[in-house]
Amino acid sequence: MAQHTVTGGAGFIGSTIAKSLLNRGDHVTVIDDLSSGYASNLEQLPGVDFIEASVLNDTAVRKAVAGSDTVFHLAASVGNKRSIDDPISDAKTNLLGTINVLEASRSAGVRKIVVSSSAGIFGELKELPINESHPLEPDSPYGVSKLAAEKVCLAYSRLYDLEAIALRYFNVYGPNQRFDAYGNVIPIFVFKLLNNEPITIFGDGEQTRDFVSVHDVVQANLAASKSEGVSGAFNIASGTRITINDLVSMLDERIPMNCEIRTGEPRPGDVRDSLGDIWKARELIGFDPQVSLDAGLTEYVDWAQQEIKRT
Repeated sequence: MAQHTVTGGAGFIGSTIAKSLLNRGDHVTVIDDLSSGYASNLEQLPGVDFIEASVLNDTAVRKAVAGSDTVFHLAASVGNKRSIDDPISDAKTNLLGTINVLEASRSAGVRKIVVSSSAGIFGELKELPINESHPLEPDSPYGVSKLAAEKVCLAYSRLYDLEAIALRYFNVYGPNQRFDAYGNVIPIFVFKLLNNEPITIFGDGEQTRDFVSVHDVVQANLAASKSEGVSGAFNIASGTRITINDLVSMLDERIPMNCEIRTGEPRPGDVRDSLGDIWKARELIGFDPQVSLDAGLTEYVDWAQQEIKRT
């Protein structure tokens, strides 16, 4: 039986990865301090070994990775605005926490670490679509800390017998993603609309985003973990983009809007456009996104409606 560790495994992406690993019969240990993850996400993971601790706790991290073949490292402080509000906490979790995971993994003889990075490392775009060689000029402490974490993982892969793959996520959405004022626009809009609360479009709404389903992100993580002899950084996106205004129109088809739509000034740290080039991930790790935004939004709205009823 293969053994894996998922840091941040109570979060929306981490819990979905852990569930997929358990479903195929693998053993999974989750470490999460529940600062942004949810204990309820672990309820759907029968048989998982759970350690409630931060990745800044080196003793707990060493216990979590002991015996593991692969570490999926998702524990992070996420979001541009959160990092602007609290850059010190952002840097501690994203960089020092990652180094803790790397040191524990190296000592335990882990074969591969798959680290969740972010398209936030690119900053304002010079060209579209964005490939992996695009200049790295992050516009927020979050982008800087995720870039540093990615770079230190790849440095370890060159220094030690530890393969490392950094997956640069674009805008991930899907079931288990709850409302968070610091989070993705899709859960913010969906939960506000379902609760008949006003939504705010920052700027003119013509900014574009590349939204990728969590199911495709899970597929990317599993493919990366199985890619023998491969280290490096890869874009994980849908390879498509949509304006925020068009996103609102798509949501209106699923949740009739009975609330006010407000406008606000563009937010610091937000890029104007986003579109990922996923050729490298297709070629080297076999990434092949399958979920359209149309299908993914329908699934997510259905899940959010049930979540609201449940809570």
